Order: sequence, then structure tokens, then C-alpha cells
Amino acid sequence: MVYLFLAEGFEEIEALTVVDMGRRAGLDLKTVTITRDKSVTGRSGITVEADIRMKDVDWDAAEMLVLPGGMPGTKNLEECAELMTHVDEMSQNGRNIAAICAAPTIFGHRGILEGKVACCYPGLEAQLKGAKVSADPVCVDGNIITSRGMGTAIDFSLAIITKLISAEKADEVAKSVVYKK
Repeated sequence: MVYLFLAEGFEEIEALTVVDMGRRAGLDLKTVTITRDKSVTGRSGITVEADIRMKDVDWDAAEMLVLPGGMPGTKNLEECAELMTHVDEMSQNGRNIAAICAAPTIFGHRGILEGKVACCYPGLEAQLKGAKVSADPVCVDGNIITSRGMGTAIDFSLAIITKLISAEKADEVAKSVVYKK
């Protein structure tokens, strides 16, 4: 199960591109609200209904946790203690975590990027504590995937599909949406 977390002020394109492309690939992917209400409004005022609430997450079944960026969405995700506990546990146990735009800074703040190649939204690189900072659109280093922003959301999604299924499936999905690398 892939869980993508939604907080008020999330970046809509970053979140929904991962959901759409992941589901096209056949990933079992659920959106999760960190609030009590299943409706979550993104940074551009688009309201989305999450599939489930945090209390419904099966943490043991999680193949990957995905954090979209956006402001104040990233800050709201980072302030969710329960989510941060599970991000830390996943990382410490070598399980997959992914973040895009401003959200990789959460990993930096938590010391998760020490010695890892990572990227984030331009101008926030200093917050990738301990990382080997890259300007690549997407960085995959072991169990961690990071990406730079809304314009790299398709590449980020394809990296997730490659990691969890295969490069062939990622290529198939890319072709199906007329995406050229």
C-alpha cells in the first residue's frame, strides 16, 4: 500500500499526479488526510476528498509514504507528530519514503538525508541537512525519493512506479499519457 498524505495547503498537482499515475500503474494507493475532515483544500483552493483518515492507515502494510509539497501544506505535514513518527520509523527500517518540492526539507530537518543524494524546491537546499544536494529533477537514493516541484511531478511519479513495480511499467504509463522523457 502506498499512502500519500494531504494537509491543508498541499500542492495539488504534486499530489494528484502521483495518485493518478500510480493508479494507472496498478499501485494500491490511498490518499490520507492528517485532519479530522476528509476534505482537504490545497494551496490553489482546490478541495479534494481523501480516501481515508490517519486512524485508518495500516502502517505495517505501507510500501511507501509520499509527502507532496506546497505551502503551508509542507509545514502542516511536518507539524503532524503521528505522521513524523512513522516517517522516522520507515526511514530507520529502510522502508520507502518520498517527498517533492518543499517536503524533502522535512527529511532534512529530521536527519534522514545524511549522506544521501537529494533535491528540493530551488532556494530551500540549505534545509536538506546532511544531503548531497542535486539539481536533478528527481533523486533516488536507496529507500528515499525526492523531487523539485510541480514541474517534476510526472518524473517523480514515474520514479515511484519504477521503485515499486518496474522501469517497464513506468515506461508503459509514460507512453499512455503521452509523456516523453
